[in-house]
Amino acid sequence: MPIRTPLRTPIRTRFTIWRTCAAAAVTALTAAFLTPVAAQAAPPRESRPVYSYAHAVRESVWVGTGLDEDGDGHEDRVAADIVRPSEPARQGRKVPVIMDASPYYSCCGRGNESQVKTYDTHGHVVGMPLFYDNFFVPRGYAFVGVDLAGTARSDGCVDVGGRSDVRSAKAVVDWLNGRARAYTTRTGTRTVKATWTNGRTGMIGKSWDGTIANGVAATGVRGLRTVVPISAISSWYDYYFAQGAPLYDGGPDELAGYVESDAARAHCAAVQKRLADGSPRSGDWTPLWTGRNYVKDAAKVRASVFLVHGTQDLNVRTKHFGQWWDALARHGVKRKIWLSQTGHVDPFDYRRGAWVDTLHRWFDHELLGYDNGIDREPMADVERHPGQWVTTRVWPPLGTRATTLRPAPGTTAGVGTLGLGRATGTETLTDDPGLSETDWAARLTTPTPEKAGFLTAPLTRALRLSGSSRVTLTVTPTTSSAHLSAVLVDVGPDTIRDYADGGEGITTLTDRTCWGRSTAGDSACYKETRAKTVHVDYTVFSRGWADLGHHASLSRGVPLTPGRAYTMTLDLAATDHVVPEGHRLALIVAGTDKGLIDPPATRPTLTLDLSRTTASLPLVGGAPAFRSALPRGTSAAPAPQRLHGIRPAPPARRLPTS
Repeated sequence: MPIRTPLRTPIRTRFTIWRTCAAAAVTALTAAFLTPVAAQAAPPRESRPVYSYAHAVRESVWVGTGLDEDGDGHEDRVAADIVRPSEPARQGRKVPVIMDASPYYSCCGRGNESQVKTYDTHGHVVGMPLFYDNFFVPRGYAFVGVDLAGTARSDGCVDVGGRSDVRSAKAVVDWLNGRARAYTTRTGTRTVKATWTNGRTGMIGKSWDGTIANGVAATGVRGLRTVVPISAISSWYDYYFAQGAPLYDGGPDELAGYVESDAARAHCAAVQKRLADGSPRSGDWTPLWTGRNYVKDAAKVRASVFLVHGTQDLNVRTKHFGQWWDALARHGVKRKIWLSQTGHVDPFDYRRGAWVDTLHRWFDHELLGYDNGIDREPMADVERHPGQWVTTRVWPPLGTRATTLRPAPGTTAGVGTLGLGRATGTETLTDDPGLSETDWAARLTTPTPEKAGFLTAPLTRALRLSGSSRVTLTVTPTTSSAHLSAVLVDVGPDTIRDYADGGEGITTLTDRTCWGRSTAGDSACYKETRAKTVHVDYTVFSRGWADLGHHASLSRGVPLTPGRAYTMTLDLAATDHVVPEGHRLALIVAGTDKGLIDPPATRPTLTLDLSRTTASLPLVGGAPAFRSALPRGTSAAPAPQRLHGIRPAPPARRLPTS
């Protein structure tokens, strides 16, 4: 199997692998790195790989959390495995920390290759998943991999984003800053201090790991300087429900059972029962969800946030990044964002070179204080086409305005128009739990009983939507329960990442490239990937769902009165999408979205009052941009045709492990 090692090139690909240097060159670099900033001719702009990875210190500590979730009468301790350069401690230098707190280090694995931690006979970590330690330890960082409470080598119980999850990671940040106690063994009494670190910590991780980074940041813990949440949850209610509509089978108790250790499985039945009892499938917001809502505590966040998400992530849907981003913005938190066309995929696997370089410079700036200019670069990178990226100075872009569009009847029942003018009339649809958004979109220009579609004329100019949309519906049901769906569709031919494929937009290859130093037990070389693309006639780019019985409050759903009109606003997932010139923008309103929400107890027919139905969309340029993108005069209705798009596979019923 060939191994390709990227060359060091200027600007955004200068991160890569440093080839073997002459001893004199290494000595010179080391001296430059260790010289105090004030004494150098010019401040450093990037950390260099001048420390030995082969001779790095590898140790484990168990940090007390102050909890006893497993009820054994002893404080729960969480395992933190550490890889750090040995040279700085001998020279009196302290180093910052990059930390990934995860429930997946033994049960399931991390990354595209499902790596788990490995240990030697003394219990010292030998193989640490992902490239972070290989790349950053030689550059003067420590890497800490934390087993969340109740997983792998940690005590306690898994409580799925709650107090125990968050406290188990926060306690390690506290220990790194001298505020918590750690021990050399899981049950012993010998304590150990983190004398080798300056306490400056950055947390990173994908999925559940990134979720914990959000949760710890929302505590306002001192010493946490930055977080990099990748495809992360911001509120656990919104992982399991969409405004009362159930999104996934099971509940957090089942997810806890999936990742917990054997010891936790034997002692944590009471915790799992609390999880089950506190998360009824009714869709009601309970106190359990309040304790797992990090958005409400955005004002406490001290750390900067570099947020990464796939705009077609149907597992941790983009509502999570949208509401978190908006809350952070309201409180003036320093932010940066990457948005890809992928599903639930790490940027290391779709934009590897630029990602490692950007992450390197981000941590250098946030944790080492280097003035490398990353804080003056554009705030957002957005993948516009597979492998093609654009930047935006701020996100959403300046001039983005919530613009109210209204659906109106067309010349054919069920196929209406979408514009700025007020409308009258009604449309009728009957919930069909056997159909999904792909079925609706494929028949968008044809009358079908399960949906109502509304389209603009072909655009004369491109329209960009950046941010979160809201669709307000007034509907009259014929039964005592009803679920609603609203989706935005770009109608026109395109080539996009195949987010419904098993790789969610990527194909894994056999060649490997190397990103840091390796040892016999921990390789820095990973399989390359390429974009997995598909040709389509339409693209669903934003979605929202709700249970109409929760129209008045999320706290408690109520039975509907057949024949009575109800108004409810659906929150659609955040996105950044351009509808090109010649394409149409469409809104579809329907009932159950098969494979994404569960059906209601009844199968209602819904009458949609168009005079009281609106879509508030984040258009760059606002209403003037929309007006200028439409042709003058009345455009003919689209000819009936069947459109080809992506048909997603049923989503996983739990967070993926990679």
